[in-house]
Order: sequence, then C-alpha cells, then structure tokens
Amino acid sequence: MEFIEAKNKFVQTWGALGSQWGINKTMAQIHALLMVSIEPVSMEDIMEELQISRGNASMNLRALIDWGIVYKEYKAGERREFFTAEKDLDELAIKIAKERSKREIKPALKVLKEVSTIDSNSTEEEQHFKNQTTQLYDFVLKTDNILEKITEYKDNWLAQLLVRFMK
Repeated sequence: MEFIEAKNKFVQTWGALGSQWGINKTMAQIHALLMVSIEPVSMEDIMEELQISRGNASMNLRALIDWGIVYKEYKAGERREFFTAEKDLDELAIKIAKERSKREIKPALKVLKEVSTIDSNSTEEEQHFKNQTTQLYDFVLKTDNILEKITEYKDNWLAQLLVRFMK
C-alpha cells in the first residue's frame, strides 16, 4: 500500500469510528488528518484534503479546539491559521476521557440522582424503580471516580503503575 492510500484509509476509518465515540465523522476525520500530519495544516488544506466546506471545517476545528485535542498555530509571515493535533497519545486519551465525562457521564449522573430520590416508594414498582436507579447511580458514580483518578495519573504513582500494567 502506498503512503497516500494508507493515509486516506486511516483518515476514513478514523472518521467512521468517530460516530461510535460520540463525535461526528468529519470531526474525527479532521482529527485523524492533523494527528498524522508532521507539520501544522491550514484550514484550506484540510478543506481540500477532506473535500468539505469552510463552514464545516471551521465548526469542527472549533469543536476539536474546545475538546483540547487540536491547537491553533501561527507561522511568521502567514495570514492563515494552521492547526495541529495533540501527538502524545496518553495526553490525548486523558483529554478525551475528561471531555466525555463532562459531556456524557456528569449529565447522566445528575438525572440518575434526581430520579433515584423520588419521595414515594409505597408500591412495589416504585420501590423497584428507586432501588434500580440508586444502584445504577452508585455504579456510574464509582466508574466516573475511577476514570477521574486514572486521568490524573501523571501526578499519581499508583495510576501510572496501573496504566503501565494495562499496556
């Protein structure tokens, strides 16, 4: 397989996987392109490479910057903005985990806490509902706490050891 073919296949596959991770295909494709690019890439080059509109590129770059996994870079003498992705895979995983927790797990915890604290539990159905949602809240909370501890691993020797063990 030639380089260009391999690069395109990677970008397309990463884009398809993006929807399974909670982001859209174009956002994942832009991230993939920037991740494997040795030099920062301009928005115009991203648009050309992925055959997307300026608005689509701009919106998705902004989202990637908000996630903290893409950065703007400026080149002396250039008026265009350039973009690069986080290259450290450990740091990338940490940032994605934190962002997904903020966007998905924390809101789910809020709802689970709210629905598991219903006042009435006079019927068997109500009691069952309260028990199940309380158990689910406890489980998701523990999972989120573990995720937070792992994402703080750079300052935590035990988490570092766990991450090394998992590799």
